[in-house]
Amino acid sequence: METTTINEGNVKIKIPVFDKVSSKAPVFYNPVMEFNRDISVLALQAFSKKQKENINICDAFGGSGVRGIRYAKEIPGVNNVVITDLNPLAVEFSRSNILENGLSNVEVCRKDANIFLRSCRGKFHVVDIDPFGTPSPHIESAAVSLKAGGMLCVTATDTSALCGTYKEPCIRKYGAMPLKTEYCHEVGLRILAGFISRTFAKYKKYTTPLFSHSSEHYLRMYLETGKGAGKTDKSLKNLGYIVHCSKCLYRNIYSGITPRLSYECPECGGPLSIGGPLWLGDILNTGYINDMMDLLPSLTLNDDKKLFRLLERCHEESKGPVTFYDLHKICKVLKISAPPIYDVLEKLKSEGYFASRTHIKPTGIRTNAPIDELKKIILLIK
Repeated sequence: METTTINEGNVKIKIPVFDKVSSKAPVFYNPVMEFNRDISVLALQAFSKKQKENINICDAFGGSGVRGIRYAKEIPGVNNVVITDLNPLAVEFSRSNILENGLSNVEVCRKDANIFLRSCRGKFHVVDIDPFGTPSPHIESAAVSLKAGGMLCVTATDTSALCGTYKEPCIRKYGAMPLKTEYCHEVGLRILAGFISRTFAKYKKYTTPLFSHSSEHYLRMYLETGKGAGKTDKSLKNLGYIVHCSKCLYRNIYSGITPRLSYECPECGGPLSIGGPLWLGDILNTGYINDMMDLLPSLTLNDDKKLFRLLERCHEESKGPVTFYDLHKICKVLKISAPPIYDVLEKLKSEGYFASRTHIKPTGIRTNAPIDELKKIILLIK
């Protein structure tokens, strides 16, 4: 079998040569997800640094083993990493790559992720769920295997469901109605966070998002976990709904599982679309992003500038409200060309509103200004 060697972070990985990245590749390795793995290493470094003991990590969908091997080699304070995969060739390559990188704190298991995680009750400080598609069938098993105070890392590549292109799969997999809007990727992240929160709550456990981002073709979240019925009940108060008017771009949030919702837009009288239940609390933690930015210079990465730009933008918007506006979408409604985005941001700030850009969309503006006020400001600048 023809192979090639990949240099990523501080590790070298040997993989079979294949024509196309897909689940049918002999051993799964996606070069596009290197950025995802770079962020993961940084996020887990920030997590590990605050722990009082060395940590145990499970990489539940190992593929070539690159993620788990990078965790073992690049994160200080790692006691043990377990890589699982059902593909016997992936297991073989993972074991070979572990030896190639001179590691003794990594083991590989050929087991189904759910079965393995269920057998490891409270064993792991970190569980990473990075499947090919939806993570939803694996969240409950992760909840069982995580220690209180641990971290759950989740990737979702089924953005067509979470972001509203196909509503039925989102309802089926996440028990929530998506919204196909200009901020649909944020809605997708919030649906994912809400689903995880509800799943963990079954075990009197709660989750707190520390960092999340929408990049390329996927959504990614890092959540801290805790335990206790009272704290779990309190955490669930972060669940609710978003209502959206596609005619005038008005939107609002409603907290609670069964709030009294309006179906008519108060601005223009048009029909409101409803998304949820989803997470209305923070999905970006400013302090945690600061920790990641402090650690970034110590990492060996192929593109550290790209990661710094993402963290900088996420830090900027972390104190902003739920949802953002698309400047070009508003200008289309107003039937005008778009003014410079920085002029709009500065005017909003001068009027006393929160205003920032967002990493999710280049033309996005995150602000607590009402839509009618934002339109007035845009028209004034124009």
